[in-house]
Amino acid sequence: METEIKLREPVKSDGKNIFNLINRCKPLDVNSEYLYLLQSTYFKDTCSVATLDNDAIGFISGYLAPNEKNVLFIWQVAVDERARGKSVAKKLLQEILDRDFCKDVEYIHTTISPDNESSKRFFEKFAKNLDANIETSVLFDNEDFSEGHEKEVLFKIGPFNKGKK
Repeated sequence: METEIKLREPVKSDGKNIFNLINRCKPLDVNSEYLYLLQSTYFKDTCSVATLDNDAIGFISGYLAPNEKNVLFIWQVAVDERARGKSVAKKLLQEILDRDFCKDVEYIHTTISPDNESSKRFFEKFAKNLDANIETSVLFDNEDFSEGHEKEVLFKIGPFNKGKK
């Protein structure tokens, strides 16, 4: 039985656990189980999973922006209730940034809906820790969605010094 939280790149067999984790982490949008399998295989270099007792208790999904290899787009950040208050999200994101695959990353982009205060606080604190600026603008407005989804505000963080923790 694991007694400590372990961070690592996800593998295909994590897909189900990640899907279940996202389902537990309201108000996150739950995507298809297939998407989490793709993220755990094709996008594993820019995703990170935290496990405890072989269960996913934290997950960050991201990808390098296709036309901007110095931009890491963070899609979702999920931390199970059991792991909150233990800096799991910070450690997961830093673990991704520390990988050789992300050596050229100088900016983090993410979108946050206006009512998601915990995500805003997390990224503001992470930016401050990296001594980086944040610029915000609406990326997707309400009418861009078909089902009454809240707008998504783009947070551009950087440039930053990845060596600072």
